Amino acid sequence: MQMTKKGPVYQLTFMPRFFPVNCYVVDEGTELTLVDAALSFNAKQILLSIKVMKKPLTQIIITHAHLDHMGALDAVKREWPDASVSMSSRDAQLLAGDTSLLPGEPDSPIKGGVPTNIETQPDRLLEEGDQVGSLKVVNTPGHTPGSISLLDTRNRFLLAGDAFQTRGGIAVSGTFKVLFPFPAFATWNKRIALESARKIRDLNPQLLAVGHGGMIDKPMDAIDFAIFESEKSFQ
Repeated sequence: MQMTKKGPVYQLTFMPRFFPVNCYVVDEGTELTLVDAALSFNAKQILLSIKVMKKPLTQIIITHAHLDHMGALDAVKREWPDASVSMSSRDAQLLAGDTSLLPGEPDSPIKGGVPTNIETQPDRLLEEGDQVGSLKVVNTPGHTPGSISLLDTRNRFLLAGDAFQTRGGIAVSGTFKVLFPFPAFATWNKRIALESARKIRDLNPQLLAVGHGGMIDKPMDAIDFAIFESEKSFQ
């Protein structure tokens, strides 16, 4: 595991050379928030990382219902039973095993590793504009129907889940990158993902932190490039 710190954000990266999977610990001053929970076999290292910070874990936020973002959730919740678990109301349906589409959603099949064996259920269902500590919820569907990003209101750091990837080159979710194609294979709707990427650009984030790949400081040029590449694929 690699740990990288940017301000109050700690990126925990598992399998960094082969298939990097990130989750994040956000320092809220007197307590901690875990954003995503990686894979099940990463639980021990996640819990050790939290332990060495010597602050209580009070919040767990899941950006979307794919197994590589919530595989260790049950183990973390057992260790920190009072931590409140939050995710979008839309992707909570995926967690519950319902992969049907809602009225008005495009007829695109839901892809990726939707979990089937997670026991932990969310304590709070999140909607656009909700806040968990310093983190404000931004709906950024596309990778899944209920994907969310989290904007830290203290510093405009954005934790974007899989709305973008930076491994293999920055890309909007759904854009195929030869060096790391897996997020594209798992994307529900590429056009909606592009709309969410534009929404993220309008937030003018000062840091982009994603599910797969390194964090980017001052990411606007990189975001513009990724959006340009995505737009070309529709021409």
